[in-house]
Amino acid sequence: MSVLQELKKITTIVADTGDFEAINIYKPTDATTNPSLILSASSMERYQPLVQKAVEYAKGKKGSVSEQVAEAMDYLCVLFGTEILKVVPGRVSTEIDARLSFDTKKSVEKALKLIALYKSLGVDKERILIKLASTWEGIKAAEILENEHGVHCNLTLLFSFAQAVACAEAGVTLISPFVGRILDWYVANTDTKKFEALKDPGVISVTNIYNYYKKFGYKTLVMGASFRNVGEIKALAGCDLLTISPALLKELENETESVVTYLSVSNAKLQDIEKITVDESRFRWLLNEDAMATDKLSEGIRKFAVDTVKLENLIKTYLK
Repeated sequence: MSVLQELKKITTIVADTGDFEAINIYKPTDATTNPSLILSASSMERYQPLVQKAVEYAKGKKGSVSEQVAEAMDYLCVLFGTEILKVVPGRVSTEIDARLSFDTKKSVEKALKLIALYKSLGVDKERILIKLASTWEGIKAAEILENEHGVHCNLTLLFSFAQAVACAEAGVTLISPFVGRILDWYVANTDTKKFEALKDPGVISVTNIYNYYKKFGYKTLVMGASFRNVGEIKALAGCDLLTISPALLKELENETESVVTYLSVSNAKLQDIEKITVDESRFRWLLNEDAMATDKLSEGIRKFAVDTVKLENLIKTYLK
């Protein structure tokens, strides 16, 4: 039995891609998308019909070119999500525009619009996770969506314990701590250039968050994300969910070895952990004190915003 099949016994496997043909190969339970993945997929010849469909939808809407681009962007993300849900039995994550990361009100409005578009295509909101950046404003938007609208949220670009605690206290459905990007920062900013899997700073971060959640009975699920190698993935065996790129899914499918369960509720309950509370001022202070998390959160928002603009420019060429 492959490592991937072994992992599926103890962890929900999620495909981290907008390429639903790749998703169909590895049979994950869920799938995640983001602006970068949608941009990549939209550039593939086989997905041009979806891009064209989104453009035609936007042309049917009154407004300026920029307004039509915005309509096409939303519809395209939902079209990709709808197609993905035809090949996964669980849920798909659809991301809010990164440029709304510091605007709670507009994030809520955008999320509800996406949910309405899914509904128009016959997709129930229970199968959707709205992805928001783990800024204070994003977390507050998720709290409103979860509590007032019954919309499930996936808090992404999460790099710190403070972000994780705030998400749990807000009652969000799921968080996506970025394992590989944490590793990237430590490789770039410390003298250590290689880490064993269990000593990988990204692995340690997710392990600490998982143990804290399970120790204190939070319902928020932990989904490790942004992996750089299969060692990181195997070191988090037992985590609630792991979202994995097609390339790493292929590696796991080709490996055959016993998988050790490193994360479990029973072990988490035994940990000596102090419970903390995070309000806005404490959240901002703790994030400020964490150079890695501050750098990677800002960088992640900027990069997703850049790819969103690239996708908008691609759509503009079709609208002309």
